[in-house]
Amino acid sequence: MHTTDAVHQTQFVLLNESTTPVLSRLSFHVSEPYAVTVAFRTERGRWIEWTFARDLLVTGLDEPTGIGDVRIRPDLSEDEALLTLEIESPDGYASFELERADLEAFLESSYELVPLGAESEHFDIDGLIEEISNV
Repeated sequence: MHTTDAVHQTQFVLLNESTTPVLSRLSFHVSEPYAVTVAFRTERGRWIEWTFARDLLVTGLDEPTGIGDVRIRPDLSEDEALLTLEIESPDGYASFELERADLEAFLESSYELVPLGAESEHFDIDGLIEEISNV
């Protein structure tokens, strides 16, 4: 599931209550300790990626969170094994059902690389400034 500096997890998720699962991939990299990326494979074989705060996933395990383009919440149904990830953009809206156990396993693996609260120790601010300056 993870290498020395990254965690990747692939699973099938359900899109907007569809019966056809969508292949998804969660990624966490030590070089971006505050962020996670979720990617969804399209019918044409391309990946659509969204990057957002790891804390959003952590909080979303227990309560609705997110006020922007990405929101996560425990599912509104009685099934405690599911979480709902909502993504919105000018191009549209999508809602995905995620398995709680899979997300918890992914987060635990990310904590082994960068514990919660220790992100600043792994964040390369000079590298970010250089990257932004070269635009």
